[in-house]
Amino acid sequence: MAPASLPCAPNALLPLLASPGPSVGSSSCQFPVSPLSLGRRRRGTSLLLAAAPAPGGRQDSRWRAGVSSFSFLPPFLKGKGESDAKKAEKLKEELLAAIAPLDRGAEASPEDKERVEQVVRQLEAVNKVKEPLKSDLLNGKWELLYTTSTSILQPQRPKFLRPFGKIYQAINADTLRARNMETWPYFNQVTANLVPLNAKRVAVKFDYFKIFSLIPIKAPGSGKGELEITYLDEELRISRGDKGNLFVLKMVDPTYRVPLSTE
Repeated sequence: MAPASLPCAPNALLPLLASPGPSVGSSSCQFPVSPLSLGRRRRGTSLLLAAAPAPGGRQDSRWRAGVSSFSFLPPFLKGKGESDAKKAEKLKEELLAAIAPLDRGAEASPEDKERVEQVVRQLEAVNKVKEPLKSDLLNGKWELLYTTSTSILQPQRPKFLRPFGKIYQAINADTLRARNMETWPYFNQVTANLVPLNAKRVAVKFDYFKIFSLIPIKAPGSGKGELEITYLDEELRISRGDKGNLFVLKMVDPTYRVPLSTE
Protein backbone atom coordinates (compact mmCIF):
# COMPACT_ATOMS: atom_id res chain seq x y z
CA MET A 1 0.00 0.00 0.00
CA ALA A 2 1.44 3.38 -0.95
CA PRO A 3 2.35 5.66 1.99
CA ALA A 4 0.22 8.70 2.61
CA SER A 5 1.46 12.12 1.53
CA LEU A 6 1.88 14.15 4.70
CA PRO A 7 3.42 17.51 5.62
CA CYS A 8 7.21 17.70 5.80
CA ALA A 9 8.41 14.83 7.95
CA PRO A 10 10.71 16.89 10.17
CA ASN A 11 7.86 19.13 11.33
CA ALA A 12 6.73 16.55 13.85
CA LEU A 13 10.21 16.43 15.35
CA LEU A 14 10.69 20.13 15.99
CA PRO A 15 8.50 20.60 19.07
CA LEU A 16 10.34 17.94 21.07
CA LEU A 17 13.31 20.27 21.36
CA ALA A 18 11.35 23.50 21.42
CA SER A 19 8.35 25.19 19.91
CA PRO A 20 9.50 26.80 16.66
CA GLY A 21 7.86 29.84 15.14
CA PRO A 22 4.88 29.42 12.88
CA SER A 23 6.94 29.84 9.72
CA VAL A 24 8.99 26.70 10.32
CA GLY A 25 8.16 23.93 7.90
CA SER A 26 5.53 25.23 5.53
CA SER A 27 2.64 22.84 5.08
CA SER A 28 3.14 23.12 1.34
CA CYS A 29 6.29 21.02 1.63
CA GLN A 30 5.26 17.42 1.02
CA PHE A 31 7.11 14.18 1.38
CA PRO A 32 5.71 10.71 0.68
CA VAL A 33 5.70 9.38 4.20
CA SER A 34 3.55 7.19 6.32
CA PRO A 35 2.64 8.20 9.89
CA LEU A 36 5.51 9.76 11.73
CA SER A 37 6.81 8.60 15.08
CA LEU A 38 9.19 10.65 16.45
CA GLY A 39 21.12 5.15 34.80
CA ARG A 40 23.03 5.14 36.41
CA ARG A 41 24.76 8.40 37.33
CA ARG A 42 27.63 9.00 34.96
CA ARG A 43 30.83 10.28 36.47
CA GLY A 44 32.28 13.65 35.68
CA THR A 45 30.74 16.98 34.99
CA SER A 46 29.87 18.71 31.79
CA LEU A 47 30.82 22.13 30.59
CA LEU A 48 27.22 23.21 30.61
CA LEU A 49 24.42 22.22 30.65
CA ALA A 50 10.28 0.36 30.46
CA ALA A 51 12.94 0.31 28.14
CA ALA A 52 15.17 -1.88 26.07
CA PRO A 53 18.57 -2.60 27.67
CA ALA A 54 21.14 0.06 26.89
CA PRO A 55 24.70 -0.67 25.80
CA GLY A 56 26.75 -2.03 28.65
CA GLY A 57 24.17 -4.60 29.66
CA ARG A 58 22.12 -2.53 32.09
CA GLN A 59 19.19 -4.42 33.44
CA ASP A 60 15.76 -3.74 31.94
CA SER A 61 13.47 -2.01 34.42
CA ARG A 62 11.01 0.83 34.52
CA TRP A 63 13.08 2.80 37.01
CA ARG A 64 16.52 1.64 38.12
CA ALA A 65 16.73 1.36 41.88
CA GLY A 66 19.53 3.40 43.39
CA VAL A 67 20.97 3.40 46.90
CA SER A 68 20.25 6.61 48.74
CA SER A 69 23.08 8.09 50.76
CA PHE A 70 20.46 9.10 53.32
CA SER A 71 19.82 5.43 54.18
CA PHE A 72 23.09 5.29 56.11
CA LEU A 73 22.40 8.34 58.27
CA PRO A 74 21.01 8.13 61.81
CA PRO A 75 17.34 9.12 62.11
CA PHE A 76 18.03 12.54 63.63
CA LEU A 77 20.16 13.48 60.62
CA LYS A 78 17.58 12.39 58.10
CA GLY A 79 15.52 15.34 57.04
CA LYS A 80 14.02 17.06 54.06
CA GLY A 81 16.47 15.42 51.64
CA GLU A 82 15.19 11.96 52.40
CA SER A 83 11.54 12.96 52.35
CA ASP A 84 11.96 14.73 49.01
CA ALA A 85 13.77 11.71 47.55
CA LYS A 86 11.01 9.36 48.66
CA LYS A 87 8.35 11.75 47.45
CA ALA A 88 10.03 11.99 44.05
CA GLU A 89 10.12 8.20 43.66
CA LYS A 90 6.46 7.94 44.58
CA LEU A 91 5.51 10.73 42.19
CA LYS A 92 7.51 9.14 39.37
CA GLU A 93 5.59 5.90 39.83
CA GLU A 94 2.32 7.84 39.86
CA LEU A 95 3.30 9.73 36.71
CA LEU A 96 4.31 6.56 34.90
CA ALA A 97 1.00 4.92 35.76
CA ALA A 98 -0.94 8.01 34.63
CA ILE A 99 0.68 8.30 31.21
CA ALA A 100 0.98 4.58 30.41
CA PRO A 101 -2.47 4.24 28.74
CA LEU A 102 -2.39 7.63 26.99
CA ASP A 103 -0.46 6.74 23.80
CA ARG A 104 2.19 9.40 24.56
CA GLY A 105 -0.65 11.87 25.16
CA ALA A 106 -2.65 11.33 21.97
CA GLU A 107 -5.42 9.59 23.94
CA ALA A 108 -5.37 12.03 26.86
CA SER A 109 -8.66 13.63 27.88
CA PRO A 110 -8.68 17.08 29.51
CA GLU A 111 -8.97 15.29 32.86
CA ASP A 112 -5.97 13.10 32.02
CA LYS A 113 -3.91 16.14 31.05
CA GLU A 114 -4.83 17.90 34.27
CA ARG A 115 -3.86 14.88 36.34
CA VAL A 116 -0.50 14.58 34.57
CA GLU A 117 0.11 18.31 34.98
CA GLN A 118 -0.58 18.13 38.71
CA VAL A 119 1.86 15.25 39.23
CA VAL A 120 4.48 16.96 37.08
CA ARG A 121 4.23 20.16 39.10
CA GLN A 122 4.73 18.21 42.30
CA LEU A 123 7.80 16.54 40.82
CA GLU A 124 9.20 19.87 39.68
CA ALA A 125 8.82 21.14 43.24
CA VAL A 126 11.13 18.42 44.62
CA ASN A 127 13.70 18.59 41.82
CA LYS A 128 17.14 18.15 43.40
CA VAL A 129 19.09 19.13 40.27
CA LYS A 130 18.81 22.90 40.44
CA GLU A 131 21.16 23.56 37.50
CA PRO A 132 20.38 20.82 34.96
CA LEU A 133 22.47 22.38 32.20
CA LYS A 134 25.54 21.78 34.37
CA SER A 135 24.63 18.18 35.16
CA ASP A 136 26.12 15.16 33.43
CA LEU A 137 22.75 13.46 33.94
CA LEU A 138 21.50 15.42 30.94
CA ASN A 139 23.78 13.65 28.45
CA GLY A 140 22.50 10.69 26.46
CA LYS A 141 19.46 9.42 24.59
CA TRP A 142 15.98 9.94 26.05
CA GLU A 143 12.72 8.34 24.95
CA LEU A 144 9.59 10.45 24.75
CA LEU A 145 6.88 9.04 27.04
CA TYR A 146 4.34 11.86 27.01
CA THR A 147 3.78 15.26 25.43
CA THR A 148 1.06 17.82 24.90
CA SER A 149 2.49 18.79 21.49
CA THR A 150 -0.12 18.23 18.79
CA SER A 151 2.59 18.59 16.13
CA ILE A 152 4.10 15.36 17.40
CA LEU A 153 0.95 13.50 18.39
CA GLN A 154 -1.27 14.35 15.40
CA PRO A 155 -4.41 13.55 17.47
CA GLN A 156 -6.73 14.72 14.69
CA ARG A 157 -5.75 11.71 12.59
CA PRO A 158 -7.17 8.21 12.94
CA LYS A 159 -5.16 6.15 15.40
CA PHE A 160 -3.55 4.01 12.71
CA LEU A 161 -2.19 7.17 11.01
CA ARG A 162 -0.60 8.65 14.13
CA PRO A 163 3.09 8.33 15.00
CA PHE A 164 3.64 4.75 16.11
CA GLY A 165 7.40 4.22 16.39
CA LYS A 166 9.42 5.34 19.37
CA ILE A 167 10.68 8.92 19.45
CA TYR A 168 14.03 9.82 20.97
CA GLN A 169 15.88 12.98 21.90
CA ALA A 170 19.62 13.04 22.51
CA ILE A 171 21.46 15.89 24.21
CA ASN A 172 25.18 16.63 24.50
CA ALA A 173 25.69 19.18 27.25
CA ASP A 174 29.42 19.47 26.60
CA THR A 175 29.13 20.22 22.87
CA LEU A 176 25.72 21.93 23.12
CA ARG A 177 24.17 19.70 20.46
CA ALA A 178 20.80 17.98 20.39
CA ARG A 179 19.02 15.59 18.04
CA ASN A 180 15.43 14.37 17.75
CA MET A 181 15.01 10.95 16.14
CA GLU A 182 12.03 9.05 14.83
CA THR A 183 12.13 5.30 14.50
CA TRP A 184 9.98 3.02 12.35
CA PRO A 185 9.33 3.35 9.48
CA TYR A 186 11.21 6.39 8.12
CA PHE A 187 13.75 7.27 10.82
CA ASN A 188 13.67 11.03 10.27
CA GLN A 189 15.95 13.27 12.33
CA VAL A 190 16.49 16.91 13.18
CA THR A 191 19.60 18.32 14.86
CA ALA A 192 20.09 21.62 16.65
CA ASN A 193 22.60 23.84 18.43
CA LEU A 194 21.84 24.87 22.00
CA VAL A 195 22.62 28.24 23.57
CA PRO A 196 22.27 28.36 27.39
CA LEU A 197 20.14 31.25 28.62
CA ASN A 198 20.37 30.33 32.30
CA ALA A 199 20.95 27.20 34.40
CA LYS A 200 17.69 25.60 33.20
CA ARG A 201 16.78 27.11 29.84
CA VAL A 202 18.36 26.93 26.38
CA ALA A 203 17.69 28.63 23.08
CA VAL A 204 17.39 26.04 20.31
CA LYS A 205 18.54 26.70 16.75
CA PHE A 206 17.76 23.87 14.32
CA ASP A 207 20.37 23.34 11.62
CA TYR A 208 19.63 20.14 9.66
CA PHE A 209 16.81 17.71 8.99
CA LYS A 210 17.42 14.21 7.70
CA ILE A 211 14.77 12.33 5.76
CA PHE A 212 15.05 8.55 6.14
CA SER A 213 18.24 9.30 8.16
CA LEU A 214 20.00 9.78 4.81
CA ILE A 215 18.95 12.97 3.03
CA PRO A 216 20.17 16.17 4.77
CA ILE A 217 18.08 19.31 4.39
CA LYS A 218 19.22 22.62 5.83
CA ALA A 219 16.74 24.03 8.33
CA PRO A 220 15.15 27.43 7.63
CA GLY A 221 16.47 30.42 9.57
CA SER A 222 13.22 30.65 11.52
CA GLY A 223 13.70 27.14 12.94
CA LYS A 224 14.31 28.06 16.56
CA GLY A 225 12.72 28.09 19.96
CA GLU A 226 13.46 27.64 23.67
CA LEU A 227 13.39 24.72 26.07
CA GLU A 228 13.42 24.69 29.88
CA ILE A 229 14.40 21.59 31.87
CA THR A 230 12.23 21.58 34.97
CA TYR A 231 13.04 18.13 36.42
CA LEU A 232 16.07 15.88 35.98
CA ASP A 233 17.39 12.71 37.56
CA GLU A 234 19.04 9.48 36.40
CA GLU A 235 15.79 8.10 35.04
CA LEU A 236 13.46 10.96 34.13
CA ARG A 237 13.53 14.35 32.48
CA ILE A 238 10.69 16.85 32.27
CA SER A 239 10.93 19.81 29.89
CA ARG A 240 8.68 22.68 28.86
CA GLY A 241 8.79 24.47 25.52
CA ASP A 242 8.34 28.19 25.02
CA LYS A 243 4.89 27.59 23.48
CA GLY A 244 3.64 25.83 26.61
CA ASN A 245 4.15 22.21 25.56
CA LEU A 246 5.10 19.62 28.17
CA PHE A 247 7.53 16.75 27.52
CA VAL A 248 8.21 13.75 29.75
CA LEU A 249 11.15 11.54 28.77
CA LYS A 250 13.03 8.58 30.23
CA MET A 251 16.72 7.80 29.88
CA VAL A 252 17.50 4.84 27.63
CA ASP A 253 21.20 5.26 26.76
CA PRO A 254 23.51 7.59 28.74
CA THR A 255 26.44 6.73 26.43
CA TYR A 256 24.86 8.13 23.24
CA ARG A 257 26.41 11.31 21.84
CA VAL A 258 25.17 13.59 19.06
CA PRO A 259 27.69 13.96 16.21
CA LEU A 260 29.06 17.43 15.69
CA SER A 261 28.56 17.15 11.93
CA THR A 262 25.39 16.36 9.98
CA GLU A 263 26.35 12.71 9.55
